[in-house]
Amino acid sequence: MDPHTFDGRRPIMPGFAQLIMVSIDCADPARLASFYAAITGWDVTHSQDEYAMISDGTSSIGFGRIEAHAPVGWPDESSPKRFHLDFYVDDLDAAEARCVELGATRPAQQPNPERWRVLLDPSGHPFDICLRS
Repeated sequence: MDPHTFDGRRPIMPGFAQLIMVSIDCADPARLASFYAAITGWDVTHSQDEYAMISDGTSSIGFGRIEAHAPVGWPDESSPKRFHLDFYVDDLDAAEARCVELGATRPAQQPNPERWRVLLDPSGHPFDICLRS
């Protein structure tokens, strides 16, 4: 099979950019950076009122302050989610409990609670904890 094709059918274009960071709008960058640093084990590499960042040394997640930030209304589709992050965990119940202890909330609607859980971070962004396969 040609290494520049996917499944022998569709050409794959070689990339020219490397993802280095995802930036998330929020009301409290320092709080959200601390929350996700606790979940991932990454370091808080920058923290101030307007902007904070966490990193594992290769990739980063940035958090930018937006004055009028309003959380999404997941699962209410009239206020659709803008993005969500997925994290592998080894124990869903233990990871959920730890996330809630750190400030996450658990919406009542759960699409597949045996395999993954939808949680809301302290700013109201949905994220998933997924059972490692």
